[in-house]
Amino acid sequence: MRFPILFACAAALLLISAGASHAAAPAITGEMQKKYESMQSFTAEFTQRLVHQESGSEETRQGTLAFQKPLRVRWETKAPHAELLVITDKDVWDYLPDEELAYQYSPEVVHDSRSIIQVITGQSRLDKDFTVEAEPDDNGLAVLRLYPKDPSPQLVEALLWVDKGTKLIKKAQILDFYGNTNEVALTSLTPDASIKAGTFQFTPPQGITVENLMNQDAPERPLLQ
Repeated sequence: MRFPILFACAAALLLISAGASHAAAPAITGEMQKKYESMQSFTAEFTQRLVHQESGSEETRQGTLAFQKPLRVRWETKAPHAELLVITDKDVWDYLPDEELAYQYSPEVVHDSRSIIQVITGQSRLDKDFTVEAEPDDNGLAVLRLYPKDPSPQLVEALLWVDKGTKLIKKAQILDFYGNTNEVALTSLTPDASIKAGTFQFTPPQGITVENLMNQDAPERPLLQ
C-alpha cells in the first residue's frame, strides 16, 4: 500500500523547500557531532515502534544494538519479531530466523549518510547532508528536526531527541517517502563500551536459505524495519 506517486513527490519537494528556508543549525548539532566523532563504540538496548501510515498498524520491538567505528553494527531484535543485522566493512547480513532466510549485501548499501543506520548511530553528517531546525525541548531533551538536502525513499524527514549533557541521541524518529514512521528509543547506552570479539561476525546456520545480493545497489527489504 503506497501513497499516490504525485502526492509523494509533492511532499518531498515541500520538505526540500521548507528545509532551505531554515536558519543556521542549532549549536548542539556541532557539539553532538564532536561527541560522536570522539566516541569509538557504544552499546545500547532499544525499543522500536513502527507505524504504517495508510493502514494505521503498529508494531513494537525490543532489542540490543552494538556499534564500533568505522561502521560495524550488530542490531538484534527479540521474538516475536526476531531479526539479526550485522554490518562490517566486508558485507551486510540480514538474518530472519523465523523465515530461515539470510540476505547478504555489499556494505555500500548502508554508507549513505542519510540512511537510518547512519542517523541512529550518530554517524550522519548533519552539517553536510541535512538542514537542521531546533524544536521545543521535550522532557529536558533537545529536539532536532532534520530535512535531508537530497531525500531518499527511506528518509524524507527525521526527529532526534538529544541529551543536553552527554550530547548523545536518546531517540530517533524517521519518516519515509510514504508517511510511515520508524521510532527507535535507546536505553542503557554505554559510550566507548568494551565489545567482545566475534560480536560483528555472522555465519549462516546450516540449512537456511542464503540470498547473495552483493551486487545489488539497494536492500531487498528495508533495513531496521
